[in-house]
Amino acid sequence: MISRIERAEAKPTASLLGRISSAFGLPLSDFFASMEAPPSRIALAATREAWRDPETGYVRRPVSPPGDRILQLTEVTLPPGARVRYPAGAYEFIHQQIWVLEGTLTFTEGRQRHALAAGDCLALGPPSDCMFANRTRKKCRYLVAVVRR
Repeated sequence: MISRIERAEAKPTASLLGRISSAFGLPLSDFFASMEAPPSRIALAATREAWRDPETGYVRRPVSPPGDRILQLTEVTLPPGARVRYPAGAYEFIHQQIWVLEGTLTFTEGRQRHALAAGDCLALGPPSDCMFANRTRKKCRYLVAVVRR
């Protein structure tokens, strides 16, 4: 599958990228950072490119300057009805918080489900399989903050 992606014969989904980054022991934000702009201390809004999941319409936009490997901020827009799953391995070496900016996010980690509204912030627990879901008819926008452990 990786070679098909490299040859532009397949478009990877967010869930697939999560599994690939987990297999390589990389946080998903590092995986994307390797494809983004060269290291810098500034990230201008006009130059940040978004990535869209071809399966769900999920949109991921880096916020942090690409040279910062300690703290990484990412803005995500999850369309109505969309769900994105990530394996526990995607969370192995990071501490992550999710801050909902707009709409409602249902976040499931392991067997625990969290209903988060605009303004709510959740610090993730120990690594477990996770799912981001928008069960509403309006878009959900949230910020993911990742810190290396």
